[in-house]
Amino acid sequence: MTLALTVLGCSGTYAAPGGACTGYLVQGGGVNVLLDCGPGTIGNLQQHVALGDLDAVVVTHEHPDHCGELGVLQNAWTWALERQGLPVHGPAGTLAKAEAASSAGTVAPAFDWRVTADGTDVAIGDLRWRFSRTDHPVETLAVRVDHPDGRSLAFSADTGPAWSFEQLGPGIDLAVCEATFLADREPEGISHLSARQAGAMARAAGVGRLVITHHWPGDDLDAHAREAAAAFGAPVEVAAIHERYIA
Repeated sequence: MTLALTVLGCSGTYAAPGGACTGYLVQGGGVNVLLDCGPGTIGNLQQHVALGDLDAVVVTHEHPDHCGELGVLQNAWTWALERQGLPVHGPAGTLAKAEAASSAGTVAPAFDWRVTADGTDVAIGDLRWRFSRTDHPVETLAVRVDHPDGRSLAFSADTGPAWSFEQLGPGIDLAVCEATFLADREPEGISHLSARQAGAMARAAGVGRLVITHHWPGDDLDAHAREAAAAFGAPVEVAAIHERYIA
């Protein structure tokens, strides 16, 4: 199987009308992995795979637009599927938030939580997952996924300009990068990127193909694409729900 990423949600902070917050389905190496699960993503996921066909979940950080449906998935795994032990990889702070939000006070036994941190390197099926802490107020982990055939993809999660895809190593074929703002709103002291910054960072890291995501609802996405492409030096795609990208 090739290495592919399907968009389940791409709105930042809150969902656009008819949209969903951050979530992706990563497929390859014999596994189906849910990467982040913001509000609205579990329903969209089931248009591509059954919940019972998930092999693992990876969560980048504790902000609700990235992990808000963990409890929904826990309920489905517990009561509808009557299964236990779904591997979930995520930071310690995200685990604490998930357990505090759970009606059971714990994510076990539905989830088998494996704590990740900066530098964590794990295998999920035949895929290698490597984590790098980004420039964001809470512990947030960008991720690189490598397929045995040599193809790779990376996801920035949420970050400001003090982090770069370079920290995940060279040879990234497909990069999915947050681009919350346009250049005229590049914030001081806020840990998010503009489309211009995302394009420039991806270019400096030498990535092969760039998809921008984490859109602020209501923004001009064509303008996001133009600004990112001008800085990247090549065409840039804007993430859209149910779009599938091959690394």
